[in-house]
Amino acid sequence: MASLVVLDTNLVLDLLVFDDSACVPLREALARSQLRWIATAAMREELARVLGYPLIVTRLERTGRTAAGVLAAFDAQAHALPLPPAAPCRCDDPDDQVFIDLAVAHGARLLSKDRAVLVLRKPLVDLGVKVSAHFAEEGDNA
Repeated sequence: MASLVVLDTNLVLDLLVFDDSACVPLREALARSQLRWIATAAMREELARVLGYPLIVTRLERTGRTAAGVLAAFDAQAHALPLPPAAPCRCDDPDDQVFIDLAVAHGARLLSKDRAVLVLRKPLVDLGVKVSAHFAEEGDNA
């Protein structure tokens, strides 16, 4: 059975827009169905908004991609779930709370490079959520 994973918007951009080499293991794990990426409509809406930022628009143009294409890739790979209840662990950045709530509700691994999320590693581990800034195989210390 695939492990569940929640990707914050920065990781989605690294994966689907920036082709970050650090995302190769993540891309491969998703392709092998080793991981099941879960997301909510709110996460997709945030991605759609961020895809309109000038830096991202420039990158999309330079690589021949479109925001619609990135959203289609998101839709093809992420399994949409309803908004979960609020987790007992609260994030200082309200925009990041949706990622925490989903990960806690489903016991999913949470990948985020956001400092406001990373500082919550210990309380999230206590809630059954492993948090890391990048994907590494389970045996690695991510």
